[in-house]
Amino acid sequence: MPGAVKHIGIGIADDAEKVIASIPDLAGKCEIVCYCHPGTLSTIPIPVNVRIIEHLQPEQALVDDLASGAIDAAVRGTLPSNTTLKALKFAMGVDHLERIALLETSRGQKFLLTPVGVDEGWTVGEKVDLIRKGRVIAKKFGISDKVGVLSGGRLGDVGRHEQVDASMADAELVARLSGAEHCEILIEDAIRTCGLIIAPDGISGNLIFRTLTFLGAGYGHGAPVVNISKIFVDTSRASPNYTNALLLAVSLLE
Repeated sequence: MPGAVKHIGIGIADDAEKVIASIPDLAGKCEIVCYCHPGTLSTIPIPVNVRIIEHLQPEQALVDDLASGAIDAAVRGTLPSNTTLKALKFAMGVDHLERIALLETSRGQKFLLTPVGVDEGWTVGEKVDLIRKGRVIAKKFGISDKVGVLSGGRLGDVGRHEQVDASMADAELVARLSGAEHCEILIEDAIRTCGLIIAPDGISGNLIFRTLTFLGAGYGHGAPVVNISKIFVDTSRASPNYTNALLLAVSLLE
């Protein structure tokens, strides 16, 4: 029913205090359901809008409740990646997951990046589909929905290597089919005006994500999975907090 309280699940393994401290005051709009091993939160003060579910396999419990509709959306939090995402793929009946990451530079500029998994976004059609889905997320989270498509070089580099040529040809086609802009290899220029950045492939997207968050003093705030019927925001245990991941899940419910 309209106005009903939504239930957002988040997983907790390590850094339990950080996760609990990240939970925003959602003014009665949402209840946060924390999934953890028994005893994980026994010594931590729990906010009033939080419910605890203890389970010997919290990642499975989180995914099962998402699949059944017991919760409306889920955030991985600090649960282990391999077992959680494996359970999610099985429950949703897909062989891979497509994600769009919400990133933030060291100067505080937020943008979306995709593909960010090594098995994601390898074809022109897949990139065009990711752009369509990414624009929806950008609008809901208040980020510019202008799209910059990256390639492996500048246009002046044509002829230097066949893979670079193919990358630029693909980027030109993706941009033309989706109404985006081909920004060549100039990611530093693209993020000045574009809220959604399309990496040349899943490997380079993963490298951009890891370089920004682990070497460049930037942050990864969560990555919604966009090829399943439920709302699931993947996160890194290196995230500074999970507030934006939870708010992202809430925005996708609206």
